[in-house]
Amino acid sequence: MDKRHTSWRPGEIVPDSGIYECDCGAGHHWSTDVRGHRFPPLPSGCTGHTWSLRTQAHPDA
Repeated sequence: MDKRHTSWRPGEIVPDSGIYECDCGAGHHWSTDVRGHRFPPLPSGCTGHTWSLRTQAHPDA
């Protein structure tokens, strides 16, 4: 995982597979993403701007 980044914008390349949360603060928008794919747009009505990793899919890899 890239230690310099803690959040990524929609459309950026996913650095590590896992479950990502939007930064709106409500804790209700989640996305399961695969390394190498692009982050999806944030859900409709979401006030957030970025995705942050919450659960890494392969922490030992």
